[in-house]
Amino acid sequence: MTNKMRKIADLRSELGSSQQGALGLNEYQQCATQTYRGPTYTREKYEFLLLGLFGEVGSLLSELKKKQRDSNSYLSYKASALEETGDVLWYFANTIELCGITLQEIANEALPGISLRTFNDLQPQNSLFHGPANSAHVRSGLLALAGSVGTLLRRSRSLDHGESIKSGLSEIFAQLVAASNDAQIDLGDAALANLSKVLSRWPIQRQWGDLLDAANDSTEQLPRQMLVRFEERQIEGRLYVCQSMNGVDIGDPLTDNRMLEDDYRFHDVFHLAFAGILGWSPVLRSLLKVRRENCPKTNKNQDGARAKITEEGIANWIFSHGLRHQAFEHIESVDFDLLKTIGEMVKGYEVERLPPWAWEYAILEAFRVFRFLRKHRGGILSVDMDNRCLKISSLEQSVELGRTESSLQGQ
Repeated sequence: MTNKMRKIADLRSELGSSQQGALGLNEYQQCATQTYRGPTYTREKYEFLLLGLFGEVGSLLSELKKKQRDSNSYLSYKASALEETGDVLWYFANTIELCGITLQEIANEALPGISLRTFNDLQPQNSLFHGPANSAHVRSGLLALAGSVGTLLRRSRSLDHGESIKSGLSEIFAQLVAASNDAQIDLGDAALANLSKVLSRWPIQRQWGDLLDAANDSTEQLPRQMLVRFEERQIEGRLYVCQSMNGVDIGDPLTDNRMLEDDYRFHDVFHLAFAGILGWSPVLRSLLKVRRENCPKTNKNQDGARAKITEEGIANWIFSHGLRHQAFEHIESVDFDLLKTIGEMVKGYEVERLPPWAWEYAILEAFRVFRFLRKHRGGILSVDMDNRCLKISSLEQSVELGRTESSLQGQ
């Protein structure tokens, strides 16, 4: 089995599909529409999709421009162009779905003469290796594609144009195939990469798998249950936040270490969120003395200084980014560029295997707890690694709970 077919098989397994062979046109469309998370009202959704389609074609042109400007120094062109083409396909598939048309139907109208059912039918593989067209020709094809999308966007003020809309969509698809051939972009690869990307962000079903240190000795695992007390204290005229577990302080008391206070002294909640939800925190491993010393390679490469610096860098960056967005209050998602950058930062570490949606959940949960701590100036954080969740209560609530427990014991 080729690497490409293995990836298709893995995706089908995740989707619960029993299909075989090359990636089907309608199969891709079905998955693309399942991962849609935009406006639902028909008019708003239609305009949203067309604007997205136009924007992604523009991004594809931008990649070509950078390649022409920077020539051989722009090494990420191939991967970026493949990703942008996949995004074009995603918006296109969702647009035609809204119009009640299948991708296979559009493909056969756009490229008449042969029966098209899969991406392999769409682009016979030998046609992709005759050598790319010159940049001017590729640019001309992409500009024509952008123009056709723009025309459709201008004239399609309703979904009632029937054959007019279908004709415009067929023209767009034919130009996309032609431009992809000229630029040596395999649309099947682009579709496959796109499905992998969208499912890593918006999975059909969330599957966590085992915790990262599940196979390690229990004495070298992160504690599955943690109860951490955050308390503000005044020490020599300055405010510090102290964290403790079971009455024992963990780490040093923290200040904001900044002229303009921003409550960074509560930032250890991010390390606890990484541990509780992702099952990863080299920083917390050191603080709790659960580094995996029985496995020297893991201890050095996964729990060592560089891993801790990477985690601190991610926590600091996420914190600063979140504060620019009101600590993500009333926000249900994190921008994908941030998640992709985190993915690049953790390459080579065990947490690399966790998908963007897991990071997004950890970040949003960390900020939910941070906002509570900032408002109440402290609290009790319960970390449940087995269930990947965080619970926060105020210090006053914990005092009342303690009183209730004491009174019950007295009875």
